[in-house]
Amino acid sequence: MTETSNSRESGSSLFLGVDVGGTGIKMGVVDDAGQPLAMSRLDTLEDRGPEDALQRVYAAAQQLFEKNQLPWECLAAIGLGVPGTMDIPRGLILAPPNLPHWRNFPIRDRLAEIAGRPVAFANDANAAAYGEFWIGRGETCDSMIMLTLGTGVGGGVIVNGKCIDGSNSFGSECGHLLVDSREDARLCVWDGGQGQLEAYASASAVARRMHELLKAGEPSSLREGVADFESLTPLDLAVAADDGDELSLRIIAEAGRYLGIGIVTLVHVIDPGMVVLGGAMNFGGDEAPAGRYFLQAIKDEFRRRAFDVVRDTTEIAYASLGSDAGYIGAAGYARMSCS
Repeated sequence: MTETSNSRESGSSLFLGVDVGGTGIKMGVVDDAGQPLAMSRLDTLEDRGPEDALQRVYAAAQQLFEKNQLPWECLAAIGLGVPGTMDIPRGLILAPPNLPHWRNFPIRDRLAEIAGRPVAFANDANAAAYGEFWIGRGETCDSMIMLTLGTGVGGGVIVNGKCIDGSNSFGSECGHLLVDSREDARLCVWDGGQGQLEAYASASAVARRMHELLKAGEPSSLREGVADFESLTPLDLAVAADDGDELSLRIIAEAGRYLGIGIVTLVHVIDPGMVVLGGAMNFGGDEAPAGRYFLQAIKDEFRRRAFDVVRDTTEIAYASLGSDAGYIGAAGYARMSCS
């Protein structure tokens, strides 16, 4: 377990945000204004199941409060973000693809029993979106869409301050948005869904596209000193693109074009005013030429297809909270549930 801190004395309400992933669990203490005060991380140890993980989360949370001189009695509520599928009203985690030993488990109520605090339960992407909405890139907005670009594509939709969960707790699953209806549309590497945004604009989709084109003989600096194309990642692509590699730039532009198509559809339905792009697959983000090129490709496609009433007023930007968005947003969920 690793820790960072920003200790303080306080008598005001504190909120614990817990962001569960397939390999790691990140948690942090956040105050009523959204300021992170302390953070730690522990291994998920997925095969040991959710009961074991929740017990370790509780123990780690107590240690986090004690070591950072934060009063445990000021902990008002806990926010819990986990990957789907789930039944949010009943507090159940159902069949998350990256947590195969965590099936049909009453995770919300069990954590509440262990910790003795109310627990707010959310999809992990919705939690990250709420973090950006609360104190991040979207803090000046009333509504916002967030797309998390990683191994897959996650999403969070917030309308007038409320997250869209849907009737089956499957709302805001933007990665499954259809962007290609052709018979030969690409398949998602995770669920085999055809023509979905995730099959075109996730890290796994970009890597697969890169491998395909290199095996087909496309010229690229990525070939230099590489015996196995399968070992190349989107990070390698970003480095090559920064050096002007034409194939890398073409693949990045293609992913950006499909993201632009998906964003147009989402904006025409939601009209949020702000679209935030989070996750690790940003090709360096605003700080790198490839990241700026990627964002511009998205914006160009959006502007080409969007109605003018939203085209000129919708901001598309990279997220600002990085990997902290999940636990901050989960804590924000907890704060909202107590208000």
